[in-house]
Formats: sequence, structure tokens, C-alpha cells
Amino acid sequence: MWWSRKGNVVWICAAAVQLAGAADGKPVALFNGKNLGGWTHYLWDSAAKKQDTATPMPAVWSVKDRILSCQGKPTGYIRTGKEYENYRLSLEWRWPEGTTKGNSGVLVHSTTPNALNAWPKSVEVQLAFGNAGDFWVIGTELEVPDLEKRRQGRRHLNLTDNSEKPAGEWNRMEILAKGDEITVHVNGDLVNHATKCNVTRGAISLQSEGTPIYFRNIYLTPLN
Repeated sequence: MWWSRKGNVVWICAAAVQLAGAADGKPVALFNGKNLGGWTHYLWDSAAKKQDTATPMPAVWSVKDRILSCQGKPTGYIRTGKEYENYRLSLEWRWPEGTTKGNSGVLVHSTTPNALNAWPKSVEVQLAFGNAGDFWVIGTELEVPDLEKRRQGRRHLNLTDNSEKPAGEWNRMEILAKGDEITVHVNGDLVNHATKCNVTRGAISLQSEGTPIYFRNIYLTPLN
């Protein structure tokens, strides 16, 4: 499969993804806008290199005005209590105004804890400021087009770094997980597509990774 930042190839792929959602099921709200019901948390003590069980969840994650706020410290993540496969995940995120270097991510197909220090076995869809849509494998495997040029260790570069809005504005991400493929759109742009993923099922996780970040409108739509 060929890829490009512009041109017919990207448009054909985007159209295929839209068609795949024609028979989607009913969207399920993973975040109810009131509290963190349905989610569990995991925090990491970087100095001791073990799980932090002393810091309570509300010290890092909180809800106000239907917005999920993450303080970014300590390192860790929240994780849905249920596992999913074959779905369309949509969410919105924004960085505090003035942010120039933020880091976080959406972990799909999350399973075994501590596959890499704090992180569970999963595929990370990057939210790092300026790099949204990169894939990072965490104890997993996948392929992207033009693999030799786009793979940098665990990182698999996205197709465009200019799809994000400035800090302080809301961005929208859509992740299509279908079989062994994962397709990512940011603000309507196709930014990455992976095939041959060796994991196809797991929980959805959101990272706390050093920087405050906000989330809202987190929905999962099963694919029929």
C-alpha cells in the first residue's frame, strides 16, 4: 500500500473508512460526563519503579462541566473496565492554552500491565503535542506503509503533523479498530493506518504522562 500526505491515495483510503461505518451499531458513552464510573486507574512510582498505590485517582483525574481533566503527574493511565474489539472510538482533547510541549496518548487493545514499565501491552495512538496520530507499540507489533522510512524503534510516524489545532482549542480523534487494522483520523484528516496488528482486543486507556490535558465526548461505536 502506498501513502502520501496529499493526492488520490489518501482520499481513497478515507472513503473506504467512511464506507466501513455504514452499518455501525449504537454509540456507547465511555465517559458519562459526571464521574469516572466504568474506569479504573493505574499510577507508577518512577523512583521505585513499581506501582504507586498511595496516590488516589482524584489527585490525577477529575471531572467538571462534563470535561475529564488529567494533571499529568504521577505517570499512569485510566482504563475501561471492559475490553473491546471491532469498534470506532471517537474523542476530543485539548491542551491548556500556552502549552508548547505536551504528552499523552490513547492506548487501544490494552491488556497485560507493566509490559513496559508503567504501560500495559497495547498500541498507543499518540497525542503528543505536534505528533498526534503516531503509533507507538508497547509489547505489540504492527505494520504501516513505507515501513523502513516511517518506523523509528517503537514509533511509527504519522502521515501529517499539521492536522492539530493550537493549544487551548479542542481536537477530535477517530480510531477505527477493525480486525487487525487500526486507522486514525485527526480533525477529519487521515493521519495513520496500520495493518497486521498482533493484538485486536483489549481495554481503552488514556495516559497521564507529565502534562495536563483535557478530554470530553468519549464514545465507542461497535462495528456490525
